Amino acid sequence: MKITFNLESQGQTRPVDVDLNTLIVAGWAGRDMAAIEHHIEELAELGVPRPSSVPLYYRIGHNQFTQECVVQVVGPHSSGEVEALVFQAGGQLCLSIASDHTDRKLEAHSVALSKQVCAKPAATDAWLYADVADHIDALVLRSWIVEDGERKPYQDGTMATLRTPEDLIQGYLGATGAKAFAEGHVMTCGTVPAIGGIRPSQNFEMELHDPVLQRSLRHRYEVQVLPEVA
Repeated sequence: MKITFNLESQGQTRPVDVDLNTLIVAGWAGRDMAAIEHHIEELAELGVPRPSSVPLYYRIGHNQFTQECVVQVVGPHSSGEVEALVFQAGGQLCLSIASDHTDRKLEAHSVALSKQVCAKPAATDAWLYADVADHIDALVLRSWIVEDGERKPYQDGTMATLRTPEDLIQGYLGATGAKAFAEGHVMTCGTVPAIGGIRPSQNFEMELHDPVLQRSLRHRYEVQVLPEVA
């Protein structure tokens, strides 16, 4: 599956093509283990199964990756969450953003299935990871939803609360026995808490802001709800 990013580095932008063959969602990617355990217990009370390991690497069908501005889901129970996205292009690690859109109703039955059934919308712009590696913790993940006709903040937190992309890549290699994070691999790298709780919205806007280099990666998409019939 061919995807294209506009890769920016040192003021220059060029298109890069990625032959996507392995899509990974890194879950439970926070650095604070006490906070992760508390969240696991909260979700367990709602019927969400406890993860078998932390972090956990969910394989998603690569056909679920999209850079479109409209996605379709079955039923009204899904929601997005902004995550950094890493991939290899031309032998270099690159950084973008994506939404780990998830079916929250199905999540109580199977987290893996709840992630698999939803498309993963991603931006078309990206940065060279080497340009932000020395200040990765300063990057800010943000998202907004529309409620009652108003654009409202939904997420706002720094990458300092999450394991670094390099750490997650090493964890994935260790968990799977893979020799390298090869070209064709694309991974989302965890998210920050939702302001006011997780809830659906038909509009999702996301941003990764770099306060050091004063630039942002952005993407927004609309959710079209298909009828849930039996």
